[in-house]
Amino acid sequence: MTNPMNFEQLTAQAAALDIRNKAFINGAYVDAASGKTFDCISPRDGSVLTKVAECDVEDVNRAVASARAVFEKGSWSEAAPAKRKAIMLHFADLLEKNAAELALLESLDMGKPITLAARDDIPLSYKCIRWYAEAIDKIYDEISPSGTNEIGMITREPLGVVAAVVPWNFPLMMAVWKLGPALAMGNSIILKPAEQSPLTALRVAEIAVEAGIPEGVLNVVPGFGPTAGKALGLHEDVDCVTFTGSGEVGKLFLQYSGQSNMKRVWLECGGKSPNIVLADCPDMDAAAAAAAGGIFYNQGEVCTAGSRLIVEESIKDEFIEKVVAAGAKMQPGDPLDPKSQMGAIVDESQMNRVLGYIEKGSSEGGVLRTGGKRVRTESGGYYVEPTVFDGIKNDMTIAKEEIFGPVLSVISVKDWKEAVQTANDTPYGLAAAVWTRDINKAHMTAKKLRSGLVWVNCWDGGSITMPFGGYKQSGTGRDRSLHALDKYCEIKSTWIALGDA
Repeated sequence: MTNPMNFEQLTAQAAALDIRNKAFINGAYVDAASGKTFDCISPRDGSVLTKVAECDVEDVNRAVASARAVFEKGSWSEAAPAKRKAIMLHFADLLEKNAAELALLESLDMGKPITLAARDDIPLSYKCIRWYAEAIDKIYDEISPSGTNEIGMITREPLGVVAAVVPWNFPLMMAVWKLGPALAMGNSIILKPAEQSPLTALRVAEIAVEAGIPEGVLNVVPGFGPTAGKALGLHEDVDCVTFTGSGEVGKLFLQYSGQSNMKRVWLECGGKSPNIVLADCPDMDAAAAAAAGGIFYNQGEVCTAGSRLIVEESIKDEFIEKVVAAGAKMQPGDPLDPKSQMGAIVDESQMNRVLGYIEKGSSEGGVLRTGGKRVRTESGGYYVEPTVFDGIKNDMTIAKEEIFGPVLSVISVKDWKEAVQTANDTPYGLAAAVWTRDINKAHMTAKKLRSGLVWVNCWDGGSITMPFGGYKQSGTGRDRSLHALDKYCEIKSTWIALGDA
């Protein structure tokens, strides 16, 4: 996608794609043991892209056995750091080489605009793999302070078999946030993509083997949560589940761990993120554009979406007008049209869920300032226009529950203290922002917000070098940064008593 492309070229390339649709186990594409498949439907137009292998318990057992065997063999788990680094760098290079294909798959499969997939999702994915590859030979173990005749060693060892269960909103990027550090530490992995968006995961598994990652190290089992996902959660030979998705499913994985082998469970379970705009906001136009982008980017299907806009009442009316104007420029369009800034909701069920929340917002007294309707019905796809509600109280349904769609709730507050109190009045704690020119308010707000990510005078700032994760029911553990590596290793203490010299 390095060269500018037009809609006709992209649709022609999409039609010519060779889509992988089988499970990937022990280095090969295989049918589900049952022979079952499920329809992979494009939200762009409601068409069936392909029929994908529907994995179940037997397929998970095969994948886990494959992952365990190669882990015990040691061809990856015991490989020298320099060797794993070289292979992962090659893996990143091949992902970059195939970026155009991966962007098309992502856009067709999940409904995001091709421009965003090509500009953001795919480059961030191969750069993530590259970053963790470079980290492999720069992580040192430790020697503890000890006496002359003693040595205390603190070393990291790979966990073993890691199950990565990832969502449909950023299918490849969420996957590599798990794959990068887990592979870097020497683990074997079973990746279960969301049933709504399995296509890039299936293609990437093949690329990994091409790069030199041993067969069996990365397996992909497409299927449904209550079957394939549950089987991974309950499997006695899975050492860790790392999951991004809903809080409801995250809690199930905690239960599965307790019912089985007490496997590690790392969760990233979404949020209801507050975006606080104070009267001394340094640039209202920039803040309004960021507020619109923060909720309408990726159709609002973002765990860090700024779905609660908390505005000091003295500037609220003026600020809402600016947000509405910014949102008007982000109307849904065909995901394969390079001009589209918003695409389609991932599937019909999710679209109806979003529309249900919009109806609920109106019935509870919210004032609809713009949007609120399904559009582009003639396409057969699932499109909802940017929607802004005014007059929202923090105890209304649309202010409390994660909608995962382009729906913004505007909440008016009297001052900074009420803004912080309102922001924290939620069971979530993933992301938050504050816009102020007062450095003291900025620091005090950042300290008081119960959130894993805090942005000041921006939205969605950061990089792979910064940890990603939340407080409270937004999850446990952190993706990104060097901190993610410890999720995928055992830390061993070895104490050696030395004889007399």
